[in-house]
Amino acid sequence: MYLVVITWLYVTLMMAVAEATSSTGSLMGAVVTFVLYGLLPAGIVAYILGTPARKRAIKAREQAQQAAYDAGQAVQQEQAGNPPDAGAAPAASAAPDAGGHAAAATKSPLVAPVRKEP
Repeated sequence: MYLVVITWLYVTLMMAVAEATSSTGSLMGAVVTFVLYGLLPAGIVAYILGTPARKRAIKAREQAQQAAYDAGQAVQQEQAGNPPDAGAAPAASAAPDAGGHAAAATKSPLVAPVRKEP
């Protein structure tokens, strides 16, 4: 991946040098050529092609943080005298209303339960 980017930057650098040393060219034109034909497209391509590596790094960092958190929780439970997973709640569902059942009652008598109109 980086070989293509480096090669493209070299080609655009040579284009800029040719424009700067040309009798009809200018130094400002060489800078614009290098930036618009070289740096900008190469930066965009490098960013797009580097996306999978960044995602892998983020995922690895999150897994390491989760492992450290889990280890810390296990140490705290051992120090408190509880065996690990003694007070852990069953992990049936992450969503509180994943069962699909209707609510039995509202918390306040002032709020009517939500339902479909007849």
